[in-house]
Amino acid sequence: MKERMMSIVWTGDLDTGIEVIDNQHKRIVDYINQLGAAIQQGDRAPVGRVLNELVDYTVSHFAFEESLQEEAGYELAKPHKGVHDRFIKRIALYQERYSAGDDISSELHGMLSTWLVHHIKRDDMAYVTEVRANIQDIVSGKKQGIVDGWLRRFFK
Repeated sequence: MKERMMSIVWTGDLDTGIEVIDNQHKRIVDYINQLGAAIQQGDRAPVGRVLNELVDYTVSHFAFEESLQEEAGYELAKPHKGVHDRFIKRIALYQERYSAGDDISSELHGMLSTWLVHHIKRDDMAYVTEVRANIQDIVSGKKQGIVDGWLRRFFK
């Protein structure tokens, strides 16, 4: 019998107040919960598929988050990117182990569940004030030139 995977339940203490970021985080939570469901099925193929989708989505989320931090002039943007880079390397090791035939599913699910919640509460909440203020300035038109530059860079 497969062990019971605990689902991550989104709670208010995970909200950053930046809707686009919160929606991306919720999507990552959905992927982690899909991984748990795939583990429950006991079928290796869905685990690999969810792992690959999760990695692709998370990498794009990190790039988006980092661009918001850079645009806001967040002074800890480089260390935050370092946290993201280390996470990506860690996940790459799980992908290698999976490809080699190792059953990494339960270990991966536990690591992802713990890492994401801690990352949001600790690392992401640290940039929220500056990024939200920058977004407000853009929305209010105080930084019109930035909107054009940001959109140009984002859609490259």
